[in-house]
Amino acid sequence: MTSWIARLIKGMIIALGFILPGVSGGVLAAILGIYERLIGFLANIRKDFKENLLFFVPVGIGGILGIALFSYPVEYLLAHYQVPVLWGFAGAIIGTVPSLLKESTQKSKRDSLDWAWLIGTFIISGLLLYFLNDLVGTLPAGFASFVLAGALIALGILVPGLSPSNLLLILGIYTPMLNGFKSLDLFGTFLPIAIGGVLAMVAFSKAMDFALKNYHSRVYHFIIGIVLSSTILILVPQAGNKEAISYAGAGVLTWISALVLFILGIWLGLWMSKLEEKYK
Repeated sequence: MTSWIARLIKGMIIALGFILPGVSGGVLAAILGIYERLIGFLANIRKDFKENLLFFVPVGIGGILGIALFSYPVEYLLAHYQVPVLWGFAGAIIGTVPSLLKESTQKSKRDSLDWAWLIGTFIISGLLLYFLNDLVGTLPAGFASFVLAGALIALGILVPGLSPSNLLLILGIYTPMLNGFKSLDLFGTFLPIAIGGVLAMVAFSKAMDFALKNYHSRVYHFIIGIVLSSTILILVPQAGNKEAISYAGAGVLTWISALVLFILGIWLGLWMSKLEEKYK
């Protein structure tokens, strides 16, 4: 029973990676000592299926409870203190970049092609994300968009260090997702996100396992490029995106708060990365 409760609490903690930009569910799973078992289960789902399923049931329940518990304060802070909060989130993401750079050279030295991947991904993903609203418009909050949200959240678990919430902010579906979590909208929010998450886990767990084993450095430089571009875009106003940051009416106190939270965010990201290295 004690073990069941412990896994429930671990699920609640991992839920922070689902809703906080700059926090990776995969990093939290690694810190809590269940990442390798999760990836092993997903990559070889038939092996010890019943045992693994029973192990992860309380983790899943805890994740749902954590999402419901933490969504309200995050939504409130974004609604009333958007600029300082988003700068804090951006700092937390930037704080994880040194760890990603270190991880990218664990299996091979960085070469010119790695730099090409990083710079190319940074430029191309930045342009695509910045002009996304012009190309497709802000994604409407609905079943399909929440399936996409679930898939992105799953990638944040599969790839430690990757935070999907900053992408959801840019796509315009982050706040609607939080509202759905807060109101415990089971069929309109939780169900499509669960479907997207399961589909992404099934589709990409083996592919990610293969890519990291055979193209480890390239994959991480690709990830770093996306992380950097999407983080910068969190802090750039975007016309037509209601969730994009707005500096209208921002006074001196707001900017001081934003700077302080940005620095604290960087510290938090660095601290989280050190914890991941310790418990990986």
